[in-house]
Amino acid sequence: MKNKRKIIYWGLLIGWMTVIFIMSNQPAVVSDKQSTTTIMLLSKMGIHMSSIFGELSNFIIRKISHFLEYMILGILTLNVLGLYYNKSKIKFIVLLVVFAYACSDEFHQLFIPGREGAIRDVIIDTLGGATSIFIMDLKHKSIRKKNSI
Repeated sequence: MKNKRKIIYWGLLIGWMTVIFIMSNQPAVVSDKQSTTTIMLLSKMGIHMSSIFGELSNFIIRKISHFLEYMILGILTLNVLGLYYNKSKIKFIVLLVVFAYACSDEFHQLFIPGREGAIRDVIIDTLGGATSIFIMDLKHKSIRKKNSI
């Protein structure tokens, strides 16, 4: 059973890293179209980003996407490292992995037409990873509290 879990956790982590790589490998025009599509979908659900934020809507959607991509990366990294180490001791390593992948992702984007590497995005990505650690901490504390009752 533990080997199955290892395979699943590693597969999810590597798969998600691949998704991030593929998304970053898209030219700016394609990436921009995805953000515009997201704004239109939100509008159909009654969330009118453009009327609230105007031209900043696209920027905000892109930065939220960065944050969420790396929050998920943080959770998946926590799961993998949790197979080998005590969960309370891996937080720094998870943050380091998320930061390093964010740096490599921004470097990669320097070579994609219309894209740029931005320190701002590395910070947003790393904050997404830090948030995943915080959320998982809350989850584990809640489980411990529930089990102690």
